[in-house]
Amino acid sequence: MKNYQGSCHCGSVTFSFEHEKINSGLKCNCSICKRKAATMSDFVIAPDELSRSGETLSFYQFGTNVAKHYFCNNCGIYVFHETLRMPGHFRVNLGCIDEIDTYELSVKVFDGASL
Repeated sequence: MKNYQGSCHCGSVTFSFEHEKINSGLKCNCSICKRKAATMSDFVIAPDELSRSGETLSFYQFGTNVAKHYFCNNCGIYVFHETLRMPGHFRVNLGCIDEIDTYELSVKVFDGASL
């Protein structure tokens, strides 16, 4: 297992988790994800496995108001979200982890628009 650390652009929001080597990601075609175009983790992280901090952390909800899309209210960067299908569990924006080049990952498309 490897410890990954990520942050928003200004560094006000940080997160960390442990996972095996990350070789792939996920893109979602729902209305919010296609607009932010982030490459997300294709695995979910349990609430007690994601360490997060930041006084500028805010979230946005829409539709069913179950999923929470977290972002820094200072620089605007989307850092992670709580999932609709597994409330309380997270997917992280892999672009927020400096050591990961999301352009080198194998990326799957998730049909969130159909949820």
